[in-house]
Amino acid sequence: MTEILCKNEDETRVFAKNLAGIIKRGDVIVLSGDLGAGKTKFVEGFLEHYNLQEEISSPTFTIVNEYHNPLIDIYHFDLYRVNDIYEFENIGGEEYFERGICIFEWGELIEDILPEDYLKISFEKDEINDNIRKLILEPVGNKFSEVNFEEFIPRRKRLKILFVKG
Repeated sequence: MTEILCKNEDETRVFAKNLAGIIKRGDVIVLSGDLGAGKTKFVEGFLEHYNLQEEISSPTFTIVNEYHNPLIDIYHFDLYRVNDIYEFENIGGEEYFERGICIFEWGELIEDILPEDYLKISFEKDEINDNIRKLILEPVGNKFSEVNFEEFIPRRKRLKILFVKG
């Protein structure tokens, strides 16, 4: 398990964009967290890696949004309105696992039928500063267990201090 602190939405997007570089066809990411915790901003950054950020929309009312480019197909699910695992199976949800990259908001609902290897990311809001998010990355299975997720943290701008003789 790795914890990443993002100080604002931009850092969450950049982290996701950087992480997207190692995610391949057939990989699954489960995003967990309260409403407004940053899950959709994460997906926006992920899509930016593939120049698809302009197409982002929350799939809350459609269950899945599909994004395509010549390199990969990405399926962004929002399972908030799905009642149970059987409803997901009835819409053919499992067929997407191997077709591209699958990102599931509220994916804990279907954890019993997910592939044996996936990455779970939990989002927590800071109690004091509403801009800060803690991302808790938990590899399930072996595929992501050796990944150093800290490599994908955005580099923060460093302030240069000039000393002036006076």
